[in-house]
Amino acid sequence: MAMAVPSSSESLVFTVRRGKEELVAPAKPTPREVKLLSDIDDQEGLRFQIPVIQFYRSDPSMEGKDPALIIRKAVAEALVFYYPFAGRLREGPARKLMVDCTGEGVLFVEADADVTLAQFGDALQPPFPCWEELLYDVPGSAQVLNTPLILIQVTRLKCGGFIFALRLNHTMSDAAGLVQFMNAVAEIARGAREPSVQPVWRRDLLNARVQPRITCNHREYEQVPDTKGTIIPLDDMAHRSFFFGPSEFSAIRRLLPPHQQRCSDFEILTACLWRWRTIALQPDNEEEVRIICIVNARAKFNPPLPTGYYGNAFAFPVAVTSAGKLRENPLGYAVELVRKAKADVTEEYMHSIADLMVLKGRPHFTVVRSYLVSDVTRAGFGEVDFGWGKAAYGGPAKGGVGAIPGVASFYIPFTNAKGERGLVIPICLPSEAMDRFVQELESILNNSHRVTVTSASRFISSSL
Repeated sequence: MAMAVPSSSESLVFTVRRGKEELVAPAKPTPREVKLLSDIDDQEGLRFQIPVIQFYRSDPSMEGKDPALIIRKAVAEALVFYYPFAGRLREGPARKLMVDCTGEGVLFVEADADVTLAQFGDALQPPFPCWEELLYDVPGSAQVLNTPLILIQVTRLKCGGFIFALRLNHTMSDAAGLVQFMNAVAEIARGAREPSVQPVWRRDLLNARVQPRITCNHREYEQVPDTKGTIIPLDDMAHRSFFFGPSEFSAIRRLLPPHQQRCSDFEILTACLWRWRTIALQPDNEEEVRIICIVNARAKFNPPLPTGYYGNAFAFPVAVTSAGKLRENPLGYAVELVRKAKADVTEEYMHSIADLMVLKGRPHFTVVRSYLVSDVTRAGFGEVDFGWGKAAYGGPAKGGVGAIPGVASFYIPFTNAKGERGLVIPICLPSEAMDRFVQELESILNNSHRVTVTSASRFISSSL
């Protein structure tokens, strides 16, 4: 049986005192020009703001140094190299997005909180208490067009640690591109004169061809009517994070036949979550359900995209089946669907997407009865070091895609209190569906070990 235990940060409440937001412009003059985004960048499904958060412990060697002051100065210097981030997005004919490199700058907020890092508990994972206080939504800043492309808040903690939170206009960069910029800021904060990886714009490499032609099957962009109201409602949502370590993966793998034992952890876990989530939401058997896997396509090109490219360079390949088939077939059925979807992504596939965007008006990927997963374990958020060492936690601040709740989950690297390395995965579902999801998870894992569940911060971890 699952054992309910309170989270260490379940009832954590604290006060944040913020200074007035300011614009941080490049430290030196930068080119005044207009730069087109790629036809992968400006699709509808990326026209939103994505938040990340980094927690840093105090460091005796940095005593007396102000992280907000150091990071603010480093941002200004990094923007000399990444000057498009200091501009503003404009929309041209056929909904084409471009950066007006005005040099106006990014939004920056410094703050102080009457809380220590230890009070957040040992298990730092989304959803975070008082999140809205750690990244202030500056009024008028959240629109995609004509607003700052990055918002940063540095919050000093009572213990000498601090929290770095950032919100990015997703059309500008994917996770790899964002981490590249954050590392540039971090290197300069530690004393470098310039980034070790020079930024490369080259968005033309992912533009539609001169004669656009859709050469691949892109069911991820099908326009599916929501005839049965299956887009998850905003009200009565439960947010929980789930830990999967060696024992959890071992228990899941035992469900697979020998020929699928070599499948990756990503493929197996994605198949499981898709199946459990579908069971929890209880769609009718004949309804189509979809799993969308984020696949980084940088290495799919020949030659690969240049080192330093910081635009969006990923695809949304999708697997589609009926809810009945997904529920009734063994887990291996879902695993094969996930594997095939991942394998679909090639250089030609990326060119075909860019062409589709131009020919079909830059559509949003399908969200009706869809579940999207993004593996950020290799993105490097936790490695970003502003001088206080690596982050105690670094990565997505919450699940979901834009304003659409429950559609997406991130796979975030995590080490639990026992020192076991694994993944923590935020899940957002209606409350009743979340209860069914947990029951389905327990039915698999309870054969091997007990599962603990918390509320509010909602964390599941194995008690091995």
